[in-house]
This record gives sequence, structure tokens and C-alpha cells, in this order.
Amino acid sequence: MLKRDLTPLEARVLAVLVEKESTVPDSYPLSANALTSGCNQKTARDPVMDVSEAEVLATVEELKALHLVNTVSGSRVVRYEHNFARGLGVPGAAMALLTQLMLRGPQTAAELRQNTERLHRFADVSSVEGFLEELAERQPPFAIRLPKAPGAREARWAHLLCGPVASVEQAAAVAVPRDEEVALLRAEVAALRQLVNRMAAELGITP
Repeated sequence: MLKRDLTPLEARVLAVLVEKESTVPDSYPLSANALTSGCNQKTARDPVMDVSEAEVLATVEELKALHLVNTVSGSRVVRYEHNFARGLGVPGAAMALLTQLMLRGPQTAAELRQNTERLHRFADVSSVEGFLEELAERQPPFAIRLPKAPGAREARWAHLLCGPVASVEQAAAVAVPRDEEVALLRAEVAALRQLVNRMAAELGITP
């Protein structure tokens, strides 16, 4: 059970630990340097972050207090491992989905199936949707299906581990509908033309 909402950096640190456990098992548990590099990684991250090792270590201490991260002893270099599944009470498949949502932002079920392949292999998209719906039905919920963006074929999902989604536009990156965008541009062009014509008339020239 999560005692409080995570900060964006806490979510990133936790998700990086889960990801690297599967993608670079020889380097896991992670050192502070490797964990910082994973947080600042420029691929497969949304948003891209630029945080210091000191910030990451301070965040690790907060996650340790929430029983989501452990320090691994017995090495000359201090290393860290996650306690995601037990700490949040979710199965491995759900952990994989939440990890990708924390790393990459809102995604469709199909995108999640592809992006979680190295963490957990889902048989099909419907099985992904099944786990997402379970996460959405928890109390409190851990995930939410976002309203379908205009022109989109599928709805996207977002995690709620950092609290309620601030706005549909921010979370889903919903673009202005193309026809509405064109109408706005046309209106701006028309207004500019009127301004040019008026100025030309005042100067006595033909635009």
C-alpha cells in the first residue's frame, strides 16, 4: 500500500531499478552512478530528466522510507534494488506496465505490450488491458484510461502513482484537432490581412 503519492523523480528512480533488473541483470543491483545514468537516459524516457547523483541519492532515501527501495550490502560500492511488487502489492505483470508508464508517460495497450516485452511478455493486447483494468479498479486506483484523443484509434493509459492526472491535455498530450487548428490558423491569417490592408490604406499604397 502506497503511503503517499510519489514525486516524478521518485517514480523515475523506482522505474529505472525495475527496468534495469531485466535489461542489464549483470549490473543489478545498481550503483548510484548507474542509477543516475538510467534516470537521465535520453531514449525510452518521457520526460527526459537531468538530475544529479545527489538528487538521486536523496530520492533513494525517501523511497527506502516507503519500503520501495533497499540498500544492498556486501560490496565496496553501495548498490540499490527495488521492492516494487511487494511494496505496492502488485503482480509482476502489473509492475511491468506501471514501470513503462512511469518511464515513458501515457501509452496505448498495444504500445505497452511492445514496450514491456523485456520485463514481461503478454500473450496479447487483451491481456494487457485486463491488467490495466485491474489497476484502475484498485482502491486507490493505480492507473486510469484517458479519454481518446481526437483522431486517435485507441485510448491511452496513465499511471496514478504520482497522484491524479493534472489534466487530460497534459497527460495524454492531446493535440488540438486538426480541423480546429486549421480554422484557427485561417482566422489568424485573415486578421493579419485586415491589418495589412488597413495599414496600406493609411499609407496610401496598394498591398
